[in-house]
Amino acid sequence: MKPTYALALAALLACVPLTRAGAAAPAAPAAPAASVPVTAPDAARVQAVQAMLAAMQSEKMMRSVAGASRYANEEQRASVFAKLDKVPPQQIYQRLATPVARVIGVETANELTAFYASDYGKRLLQQTYNSRASMFPPEPPVPNAAEKKMLKRPALVQARKELAGADATIRHEAFVLLQAIIKK
Repeated sequence: MKPTYALALAALLACVPLTRAGAAAPAAPAAPAASVPVTAPDAARVQAVQAMLAAMQSEKMMRSVAGASRYANEEQRASVFAKLDKVPPQQIYQRLATPVARVIGVETANELTAFYASDYGKRLLQQTYNSRASMFPPEPPVPNAAEKKMLKRPALVQARKELAGADATIRHEAFVLLQAIIKK
């Protein structure tokens, strides 16, 4: 047996519990979900999400969704961007807030609003929305010592995980809103 196979086999065996009692041992309790998806969010939740969307500059996300969409020709693309430019950012926040509030909670929205209002959050948004198109996402800006401490706060870590989990839903709702804007 080759040494690499022996090491791989040893690593696999180290991961397997030796007894059934070890396999049946309960895992560590999972952290409670920060927010539970709801069908009809209340006004406070919608208001918090609207503030979060404003801090995240969601109007720029709408432009990226429009840019990623396919069009029959360049005139149609230009028409879509012209219609999108006519919509005020505040209206985009209001129209996106209710569907996004179904998956993002008040605590998460407040935490992310504060994060994106910070210097590091603003630099992150600047890089996200103003970088050129590429196959891979750009490297995030380098945080200073105080920003590193802020990034390690458990509430912010949980909020960013929840936002990452809801990203597909947020982008879908942005696409639905884009279609509604186009049809007007």
